[in-house]
Amino acid sequence: MLDFKKKLNNKKPIIGSWLSIGSCAVAEIYADAGFDWLAIDLEHTTISLSTAEEMIRVIQLKKIPVLVRLTSNDENQIKRVLDAGADGIIVPMVNTRNDIEKAIKATKYPPDGTRGVGLARAQGYGKKFADYFKWQKDNIVVIAQIENISAIDQIDNILSLEGLDGFMIGPYDLSCSMNIPGDFQNPKYIEVVKKIQKKGKEYNCLAGIHIVEPDESSIIEAIDNDFKIIAYGVDFKMMQKINDSGIKTFRNKIS
Repeated sequence: MLDFKKKLNNKKPIIGSWLSIGSCAVAEIYADAGFDWLAIDLEHTTISLSTAEEMIRVIQLKKIPVLVRLTSNDENQIKRVLDAGADGIIVPMVNTRNDIEKAIKATKYPPDGTRGVGLARAQGYGKKFADYFKWQKDNIVVIAQIENISAIDQIDNILSLEGLDGFMIGPYDLSCSMNIPGDFQNPKYIEVVKKIQKKGKEYNCLAGIHIVEPDESSIIEAIDNDFKIIAYGVDFKMMQKINDSGIKTFRNKIS
């Protein structure tokens, strides 16, 4: 059990990355890279719960906290990824207060929530249940993904909810819902992002952003724009960037 909330409560920017390749080797490489946290993506990948558990184990052995981005706001999946040992969850497509309230309750045992009790990896297969029961009350991290324009009308109700640690803007989905897919420099997109951030500060809900395309200047821009939870790149995008650069250099040299 790692104290990820302590890092969040420092209010300093923290950097993580996105794992979409179901490989413990890739997870271990990322865990050694110096990130503050890592996220395993179940929504847009073929990673199974079994593989996710192995990746969580490898990463946590390096003392790095692990979040799991869910396939959907599914209380059964929430229970299973937490039993596998995840330090928290990223909930996709949060558009209403009820969406995130349901997810928060699914992370906690009664009487605080609705989570069923199991004796799995997180609970030390039963040996550490008492410690885990105490830990889960206040330490499971819940991040809401704001990625549809329909959430903006409900943003006060969403970000003011107790138990929500932060939000992460999903740039591609948000821009698509605005009919400007991938146009992150569009004034309309920038205005919406600033509005979400402003509400986040008002309710002390940490602002996050996913920099999908790995570009160091975007990290500086995110910090300057007061984002606190920065997801930098995706494993396959990192590979693409290095490969594309090397191949381009090679082709230019021999042409």
